[in-house]
Amino acid sequence: MTNIQNLLTEFLEYLEIEKNRSQATIKNYSFYLSRFLNWSRITEAEQITAELIRKYRLYLNRLPNPKSESGLKKTTQNYHSIAIRSFLKYLAKRDIKTLAPEKIELAKQDDRQIEFLEGNDLEKILEAPLIVVSQSSLVNRLKTKDQRPATNNNNQLIKLRDKAILELLFSTGLRVSEMAKLKQDEINLKKDEFSVRGKGSKIRVVFLSNQAKYWLQEYLKKRIDMSSYLFIAHDYATAKTAASEKDKPLTPRSIERIVVKYAKIAGITKKITPHTLRHSFATDLLKNGADIRAVQSMLGHSSITTTQIYTHITDKHLKDIYQKYHGK
Repeated sequence: MTNIQNLLTEFLEYLEIEKNRSQATIKNYSFYLSRFLNWSRITEAEQITAELIRKYRLYLNRLPNPKSESGLKKTTQNYHSIAIRSFLKYLAKRDIKTLAPEKIELAKQDDRQIEFLEGNDLEKILEAPLIVVSQSSLVNRLKTKDQRPATNNNNQLIKLRDKAILELLFSTGLRVSEMAKLKQDEINLKKDEFSVRGKGSKIRVVFLSNQAKYWLQEYLKKRIDMSSYLFIAHDYATAKTAASEKDKPLTPRSIERIVVKYAKIAGITKKITPHTLRHSFATDLLKNGADIRAVQSMLGHSSITTTQIYTHITDKHLKDIYQKYHGK
């Protein structure tokens, strides 16, 4: 019999080589499965039983969560179960005696609440960088001669970059991790579309609005650096660092901070992230009659179930029925 720790190592290597999973995914699977093995203290695969899994799920459900009084979220508990189930599928493929993966059912989850922007709030956040540009221009004209003109130019460039980021997020529904990796030569601004490599290294086509194309062009026209990345830092502190550091792309966290900044400038009080603009992109399409399968493809969801989180807020048909039969 093979030691369970060796099998776990081989499973993680299988995810890396055969399944081509990202390092982030492999790290998550390693965490979930290591937690299970440390709790259970089993040494062999055949020791994984339905009763053991039942006790482990009870343990997870009662596990304290410092971020919430209600313990681990059902979603998080399910991530643990999914990791174990995937591990069992791998063992079954190798004809190693253990629990059948289909014996593990996922916990029922509450409907997921999503935040999205529409109407005035959406317009305000998209316009926020232009308001800041206008204010910055006025301030710059009042500055004395001994102040650095390069910093003023950088301020303008940063605002154009931020405007392009916001427009691109809403135009394409890109994940923030996908946007951070974009390079200039991956986007042909003579076309209205480009390909992006998303989760699981799957390639999909995303589309550019006229607004997004225009602001990308305006931003790139002002660029004088040699970086191949689409979005980089342009602040004065970065300008004093080594060239190799300046050429690095903005991180997903940096893009998130940019979105939060302009949400505050726009006077939006609820929590806004790059994913909020992705939700807004999907919601806008569905509210205007787009087919859910098409939206699934544009978002890069592997399962239609993931896309269906939007349907309960975009179902025009239900509203029509209500107005016809009860709205009088």
